[in-house]
Amino acid sequence: MKMVIQRVQNASVTVDNNVISSINKGLLVLLGVADTDTKEIADKMIRKLTGLRIFEDSEGKTNLNLASVNGELLIISQFTLYADCKKGNRPSFIKAGKPDMANDMYEYIISECRKQVPVVGHGVFGADMKVSLLNDGPFTIVLDSDEIC
Repeated sequence: MKMVIQRVQNASVTVDNNVISSINKGLLVLLGVADTDTKEIADKMIRKLTGLRIFEDSEGKTNLNLASVNGELLIISQFTLYADCKKGNRPSFIKAGKPDMANDMYEYIISECRKQVPVVGHGVFGADMKVSLLNDGPFTIVLDSDEIC
């Protein structure tokens, strides 16, 4: 599992010219799922995601987590995080999770995050989405379950 996490002042996702979800201050998460991912891996990644102390405290130090700033989450499925560009110029996506399994994992992660974070927006799995954001910092972190779990 891979997560590209961006600290944002706001973010939104649009499908078919309709904004389907938006957040204010918080984290935009681009989520890639592999066939080898499990709920146990997802739980570890969620703990890491929600625990990241990447928001500034009163002294300007990155010392606060999402809950400490009443932050919101916007989670977007992003199978292209598993692009393999080793051969040629056309990426291969064979390492990405199969759609049914990846969608189940995506829905699981959204559900589990909602248990901890009051506002959790999301995109539409498999849809052509347009994501807008105002990156705060910019501050972007990549989490890879192969390195964390």
